[in-house]
Amino acid sequence: MASTRTNERPGTRAVLRYYHMSASKARVVLDLIRGRDALSAQEILASTPREAAEVIAKVLASAIANAMNNDGQAAEELYVASAFADEGPTLKRFKPRARGRAGRIRKRTCHVTIVVARMDEASIARMRASRGADASRSRRVSESRRRADQQSHARHRETAREEAAAAAAAEAEAAEAAEDEAVDTELEATAEGEATATAEANVTEAPAEVAADEEHATATDAKAAGDAANEETSN
Repeated sequence: MASTRTNERPGTRAVLRYYHMSASKARVVLDLIRGRDALSAQEILASTPREAAEVIAKVLASAIANAMNNDGQAAEELYVASAFADEGPTLKRFKPRARGRAGRIRKRTCHVTIVVARMDEASIARMRASRGADASRSRRVSESRRRADQQSHARHRETAREEAAAAAAAEAEAAEAAEDEAVDTELEATAEGEATATAEANVTEAPAEVAADEEHATATDAKAAGDAANEETSN
């Protein structure tokens, strides 16, 4: 029994013709998505680092869009029924070589075809159950991460409050120490001022006392001289 031809396979297709890449390089990427559901195939192509992955992703998006707009199908119910790359015309170029020879350069092209079709009901049910489980797991993971973030933020806030309280206490202690130092300085300055004033008063009073003593001594001498003169007169 003859198999179904490539161009006669059921489904919605999208074709890219004359792309400047060898068919062998495109087939390496097409083998990754063949038989996969459309959404998984797009995720695989998005994480594939090969150059052909970007172009094949556009072809797959075009096939999905054709199935949605032309056949009225849902994107999550589609799968890659067929994906192949045929060789296109090869451009011949030549590069000059030594001794007048020429080196041939082959610029190969390919035709990329992707066919998407609707999955059967059992496959759709399994896919939805799997995606539902993944979604619930994602919700649990996101909830756990959210709680962990909240706890981390709470710890950061508590640490920030403790650091602020410690900084305020240190500032208060520094201010109190500065105030005590200012009071001590003021008291020392007052004591020094009083000592200076006392010394100046003592210095000011000393000449006055000396002058009074000298006056008293002079008066005593004058009295003694007067008494002596009176005695001589009486004799």
